[in-house]
Amino acid sequence: MTQAVVGVHGIGNLRRGETPEQAARTLGRIWQTHLATALHRAGDGGPPPEVSVAYYADLLSKPGRQGTGDDLDDLDPAEAEFARQWMDAFDLPTGVAAGRSTIEVRQAAETLARMRGMGAPATRWFVALLCREVPAYLENPHSAARAAARARVTDAVETTGARVVIAHSLGSVVAYEALWARPDLTIDLLVTLGSPLALPHAVLPRLRPAPVDGRGARPPGVARWVNLADPGDIVAIPKGGIGRTFTGVDTDEHTLIHTFDFHLAKNYLAHPRLGEILRDAPPTPPTLASTREL
Repeated sequence: MTQAVVGVHGIGNLRRGETPEQAARTLGRIWQTHLATALHRAGDGGPPPEVSVAYYADLLSKPGRQGTGDDLDDLDPAEAEFARQWMDAFDLPTGVAAGRSTIEVRQAAETLARMRGMGAPATRWFVALLCREVPAYLENPHSAARAAARARVTDAVETTGARVVIAHSLGSVVAYEALWARPDLTIDLLVTLGSPLALPHAVLPRLRPAPVDGRGARPPGVARWVNLADPGDIVAIPKGGIGRTFTGVDTDEHTLIHTFDFHLAKNYLAHPRLGEILRDAPPTPPTLASTREL
């Protein structure tokens, strides 16, 4: 089992009232607890790995915006456009538009909730959150926030000496770009969970480096890439897209993570399948850096 892991969180992790360093430590403890559960379920009785989370949510927060609750009506034009592109990937009934207006976005979100058997208020909240944070990262390929988020990932890898990176949701996009930006970093295992990397129009063409002929590739310093997604995860679409769209993916596995809360990080992190993957990962060579916290 690996001794050190760098985690890269997804959407919905802005921790108000905490410094970035405090937030990273808090999330690291939470992730370690969930990974301990996953390893236990996989039959690994050893201690869980040290987890350092690369925290970047503060970099995507817009001043003056609370970012809580159902605020689909507060989406700006770029966010509403992202919502349209994301929902275009679903087979919504004819006549239901996910257009530029927030009224159409709200209509599409409620239709999606009925189709997937989800609660409408929770779906609206999730759509608003997703459509704020993902465009905040992807909107400008040269933004200082995007570069800083990538740097927090690579800094965490260098500081801890970790050879395993686990990235959830939007974090998989940040980790992918960060590892491409630093091909000198050697990673034994990259695990992406509930990843939107293959999402056409909304995410895939905005990646850096840009896909070639519609295809991306495993970052050069990564020895093994495993992707896990729940079949019902409305972010990890299209189904099987990671394996079809990116060369060098060793495993693109769709397995039931949770009956209802299929995108939550805690359910992915505590799943026995992830425990099996970590259990079988090669151990990270011990270093002094591996004991440090962000």
